[in-house]
Amino acid sequence: MKKNAVKIAMYLNYFVFAILLNSVGIVILKSQANYGVDELQASILEAFKDLPIAIVSFLIASFLPRIGYKRAMLIGLALVSVACINMYFGNSFGTAKILFATVGVSFALIKVSVYSLIGTITENQKEHNSLMSSIEGVFMIGIALAYFLFPAFNSATNPDSWLNVYWLLAGISVVSFGFLFFTKFENQTEIPGVNLADDFAQMFKLFAKLLTIVFVISAFLFVMIEQGIMSWLPTFNSKVLHLPQNISIMMASILAITLAVGRLLAGVITKRIDWIWVLSFCIVMAMLIVVFVLPKTVGLEVKEINSLSDIPLIGFAFPLVGLFIAPIYPLLNSVVLSALPKKLHSSMTGLIVVFSALGGTLGSRVIGYLFKNEGAENAFFYTLIPMSLLLVSFFILKKLTSKI
Repeated sequence: MKKNAVKIAMYLNYFVFAILLNSVGIVILKSQANYGVDELQASILEAFKDLPIAIVSFLIASFLPRIGYKRAMLIGLALVSVACINMYFGNSFGTAKILFATVGVSFALIKVSVYSLIGTITENQKEHNSLMSSIEGVFMIGIALAYFLFPAFNSATNPDSWLNVYWLLAGISVVSFGFLFFTKFENQTEIPGVNLADDFAQMFKLFAKLLTIVFVISAFLFVMIEQGIMSWLPTFNSKVLHLPQNISIMMASILAITLAVGRLLAGVITKRIDWIWVLSFCIVMAMLIVVFVLPKTVGLEVKEINSLSDIPLIGFAFPLVGLFIAPIYPLLNSVVLSALPKKLHSSMTGLIVVFSALGGTLGSRVIGYLFKNEGAENAFFYTLIPMSLLLVSFFILKKLTSKI
């Protein structure tokens, strides 16, 4: 197995799914405009994306090594290629639900495979940390591209023109499929159990560890914060800052860019500074942005805006929260996976994906509820609650992993 080729294959797959998965915020906005649904109804798209991720990860993660990581990723890419074409022809809120359900199922196969492969092609915790952060950084670059890609296909005269983006996404998926198909993989990590039932039991045995319990709660809280903000930032920009729809979407890309930069930097910084201090600093800075910067953004008097250059500088400030929350997810994952035997990485990744998906669903639903009932200008203040809990969990995890 040529490590560089495998890394490129993982980067490509993650890049494709970054665009598809995180277009949910854009499609939420489009669904309200084109399909006549309200905020709470539109937020169900997050559940159609995340619940299949959780269910499929839970069912297949422990015995995915038997299926083969390469085969699993090829299946995922084939499924989303078909789903993208179906979205173009379907053009309805129901078809959007099918699209995100398919993307969810496919991403479960991709993510468990990628996270498990990281452990097989790295030699130590520093390498693991660096590769994990860079892959997640590429994921965020894909998200940032989505915020420019979708508006590029918009038309003032044709409300359905944005659907043409799905032909491009189907094409990218096919190219990624072809590259992966011709990439050679050696035998992967050892099988966790003696049979399928034992494979599945390994995942439940992980729950006996306090480390696992604290970690999955931490992952749940983080994704609740990240997805809640990311999915609803385009709507926030539209309803609070009163930006045109295209500019609202492009403005949300700033969050994705800062997330990408934060994750790429994390792999470098943590080689010199202990992860606990990096993450503690990051979450405190994120809380300060919510407390001090967000109110000024909400109180901003916006005049006529026709381009990004017309937006006052303070309007760009809140998305900078992404720079500080960015390192949290990959570093937490790397810390916990590095503390476990490699044969358990697939099972542990299954739990990571399950609770990340549940956190993403709940985060989007809660923020959607708050947008509708508390007002768009107040919804994001509630992220301070999970942020505070997350800070406490860092120190608990540090104590638990120090004993291993």
